[in-house]
Amino acid sequence: MHDFPHHYVVSAESNQQGEVTVKSDGLETIPTMPPAEFGGPGDLWSPETLLVASVANCLILTFRAVARANRFEWNSISCEVEGVLDRVERSMRFTEYHVRVTLHVPGDSDVEKAERLVQRSEHGCLITQSLNGDTHLTTEVVVAA
Repeated sequence: MHDFPHHYVVSAESNQQGEVTVKSDGLETIPTMPPAEFGGPGDLWSPETLLVASVANCLILTFRAVARANRFEWNSISCEVEGVLDRVERSMRFTEYHVRVTLHVPGDSDVEKAERLVQRSEHGCLITQSLNGDTHLTTEVVVAA
């Protein structure tokens, strides 16, 4: 790991209409548009969907690190996040994130430990810790037969 602080540089560009292109050195360019809720086509990533995707992605990456540090064996993990955008005091912001994690583990796994590690991952996720909205976590641990 590199020393702190870390810096992440992203640029976006567009003309008067059409896609906004999001770029960062060494990464694939991402075309974006407003979501359907804001009159966009709804068929490209938007700032809103990218933000919510960051919550899911960060939780999974944090879980990987937490599980590795705890020598916990697991098979797969999926994370679905619903971000709630609402008006608060005449401005819009994300007020809640409903996070649903499904963790598949081997048959001899400690289910309570699995749930604790997912909770620890949610609390340690730097993205959710950087946002103002409340996070509500639901965990399902599926034990292999």
